[in-house]
Amino acid sequence: QVQVVESGGGLVQAGGSLRLSCAASGRTFSRYAMGWFRQAPGKDREFVAAISRSADSTVYADSVKGRFTISRDDGKNTVYLQMNSLKPEDTAVYYCAAAAIITGRASEYDYWGQGTQVTVSS
Repeated sequence: QVQVVESGGGLVQAGGSLRLSCAASGRTFSRYAMGWFRQAPGKDREFVAAISRSADSTVYADSVKGRFTISRDDGKNTVYLQMNSLKPEDTAVYYCAAAAIITGRASEYDYWGQGTQVTVSS
């Protein structure tokens, strides 16, 4: 079992940057692909980015491609989401999750964090 805790959210102006972190418990972190999702008020949760267990593969939603970068440090049991050129439409609660395989489907993720709020002002 894996427990994940997100951090790094906050308020930033449009065009700015934030780096989210997701710290995972347990010695099995390297066995999981990790993903980031987000949910804006009144909208469904949507996929943002994912990284494979070995970090040799990443996938991104079209809306963040070229602006966001996902990475992981297995030595620290942590996955990161570097967010650049932020836009007001990136405002949402961002969730970290763990899955057996790299995927953009939320239903494939077994373990979820509580989320961290990101607010981008115009």
